[in-house]
Amino acid sequence: MKDHEGRHREIGGSETAVLVAVRLAGKSMGEVEDSLSELEKLANSAGAQVVGQVVQERRSPDPRFFIGEGKALDLKRSYQDRADMIIFNSDLSGSQQRNLEDLLEMRIIDRSGLILDIFAQRARTREGKAQVELAQLEYLLSRLVGGHPFLSRLGGGIGTRGPGETKLESDRRRIRRRMDYIRKSLEGVRRTREIMRRNRRRRHFPIISLVGYTNAGKSTLFNALTRAHAEVKDRLFSTLDPTVRRIYLPGGKQALLFDTVGFIRNLPHQLVHAFRATLEELLSADLLLHVVDASHPDRDGQIMAVKEILGEIGAASKPALLVYNKIDRLDAHEGSCFWGIGKERIFISALTGKGIEDLRAHIHSYLLSDVSPEGVVSLP
Repeated sequence: MKDHEGRHREIGGSETAVLVAVRLAGKSMGEVEDSLSELEKLANSAGAQVVGQVVQERRSPDPRFFIGEGKALDLKRSYQDRADMIIFNSDLSGSQQRNLEDLLEMRIIDRSGLILDIFAQRARTREGKAQVELAQLEYLLSRLVGGHPFLSRLGGGIGTRGPGETKLESDRRRIRRRMDYIRKSLEGVRRTREIMRRNRRRRHFPIISLVGYTNAGKSTLFNALTRAHAEVKDRLFSTLDPTVRRIYLPGGKQALLFDTVGFIRNLPHQLVHAFRATLEELLSADLLLHVVDASHPDRDGQIMAVKEILGEIGAASKPALLVYNKIDRLDAHEGSCFWGIGKERIFISALTGKGIEDLRAHIHSYLLSDVSPEGVVSLP
């Protein structure tokens, strides 16, 4: 029997994984394949090697196993001796995760759990680690409650009273106590950041923030605009902790440029809430540079995913300039078609430097004007 007790430990090393997706009614196979491709990149970023992919078509998820029990047993027969874990391209309930682990005798991870693990690996600063821990504890708490529904009834009336506090109830209490402690410390971070923002306002520094889908090239653009040396890696979520540098614009005008964490579809709500102290920097920005990977086949879908998260944190109405990056990756045909789609947008290659000076000019134009110039749009 495989050891599957380490279900909450970090993924790392050369562990192997099978990816599983359910194609529900209304979803095309192309959408499922694109989603699985992104999941494979997430798994690789976490340190796992993907050894197989499985897709099942269903009208709705199975309430016990998410996939059908027969398909789950097929997975066990095919991969129990070849894979360390199974990663689902959807979020599972606590009971579904537990049922699958008991049936398959393998470690089961859902999409949110995988993203949380990557964030835990990437966090470097004390603040970043605290935010990730808070998100992980909230995720774990939902698993304890979901896996044991009777806990919510303990002490609630006839037939629910017991001889004392159960182990799981004690675990829940300790988790909540730790979460309260982290929230208080992050509240201190929020107050400190607010003081810093007021000081920047008094010094009349305009604030510009980079936003975008993960791996769209924000850090490369940050370095190109500020001549900084922020870490750049071709991997998802390479930047977690915010970085700020001075940027020089035409005419000698200066501004401050923030590089922030990248977004992704269905970003776990626990992370959005935990990183609120960091994401609040976006709310104080005078301009958002929404960086888009122009070479990605689903760039429009990624744009919408970023807009949805901006709406969730209250930054949807912020003025934003769409910056299509990585045009150096487009061939001649793609480039000619693409340029005809969005003439009002800015097209650049942060890697080669093409279009960077045009971008500086657009930023300068916006900061000098009370009215948004052509190319600067409010996110709906």
